[in-house]
Amino acid sequence: MSVPLLDVNAQNHPLESELQAAFTRVLQHGRFIMGPEMEVFEKEIAEMVGVKHALAISSGTDALLLALMALDIGPGDEVLCPAFTFFATAGAVSRLGAVPVFTDICPICFNLDVNDARAKITPRTKAIIPVHLFGQCADMDPILALAKEKGLRVIEDGAQAIGSLYKGRGCGSMGDFGTYSFFPSKNLGGFGDGGMLVTNDDALAEFARVLRVHGSKPKYYHHYVGGNFRMDTLQCALLSVKVKRYAEYTAQRQANAAHYTEALSQLPGVVQADPSHCKCVATQDASLAGQGTRLVLPVAYGHNTHIWNQYTVRVLGGRRDEFRDALQKVGIGCEIYYPLTLDQQPCFAHLPESSRTGCEVSHRMAQEVISLPIYGELTAAQRNEVIAAIAGWLSA
Repeated sequence: MSVPLLDVNAQNHPLESELQAAFTRVLQHGRFIMGPEMEVFEKEIAEMVGVKHALAISSGTDALLLALMALDIGPGDEVLCPAFTFFATAGAVSRLGAVPVFTDICPICFNLDVNDARAKITPRTKAIIPVHLFGQCADMDPILALAKEKGLRVIEDGAQAIGSLYKGRGCGSMGDFGTYSFFPSKNLGGFGDGGMLVTNDDALAEFARVLRVHGSKPKYYHHYVGGNFRMDTLQCALLSVKVKRYAEYTAQRQANAAHYTEALSQLPGVVQADPSHCKCVATQDASLAGQGTRLVLPVAYGHNTHIWNQYTVRVLGGRRDEFRDALQKVGIGCEIYYPLTLDQQPCFAHLPESSRTGCEVSHRMAQEVISLPIYGELTAAQRNEVIAAIAGWLSA
């Protein structure tokens, strides 16, 4: 039995009648831009993540860009962001003429290492963007404390983690801004591009709303150069159908992750990451070597609610690509997020060396990580196929 990495239709097709009704409603009233469904969806997201303001945006990338614009980040400013994440985080910084400064990550949760971030702050540093990678929040308390100490703005990139919690607080609700993506592969996946910008700051929310529509308020009176960052009414209407089931989707992913962890932990050479090794790769290496580890499973920290956008394992000993090929040979979908770190990307080769150094853990993760199917509609039989394929590789 083949198992896809993701099957969006398994989630969307059962909602066909409701989705068609939402489409018909928008078709009939004809307010395709900033229609009433947008306001409804914004309120639903604001309530879910625990913020005062939510703005529907054209994409997760544009949400990052708008957040940076609203915080007046521009040419010459430096913005700290992890080297190990999707390109959009640093791309948005660079598009405004600012300089992304890449920080290393924790080998346990794959999120920004605040100690490395502290070491890379200069007088030009204006903001920090912690990314809540793979569905688990970064360690926000020390990040927020560092930002307060140094006078930095904080933009939470929650593209992969909407609905996750850090010590009871919603991902995206803790910084100056939080951003999310509704790209179809996300846990709350739309039917095209879409994103959300959230904040608890009234003034920032109002400024972002103006910038969202070309800096115009009232219409045709442009006080700022903004952009066209609006999310289509239709996308809001369709996502509003799905958001009502989001807790169920999350519970299904969490159950799949728990099943993987329990079953794979029984296999020889498989060890789950230890949160006590957080931000210390040397300590982790010593522990893993002592156990003869070949495969490291992900872990949810006790203070976090993980939503499992990805179930990302590490294959040690330089055998990750061999592992990938073995799974693909028997029809198991898998993907490498990410094979190249941001500081290694050709388009950033011109950046100052100080922006691209000290990311050794990130480089190593890029050579070891691979993600397994984890979507909520995965059946027990499919999960067992994945586990059997891994067991077969380990015993070969």
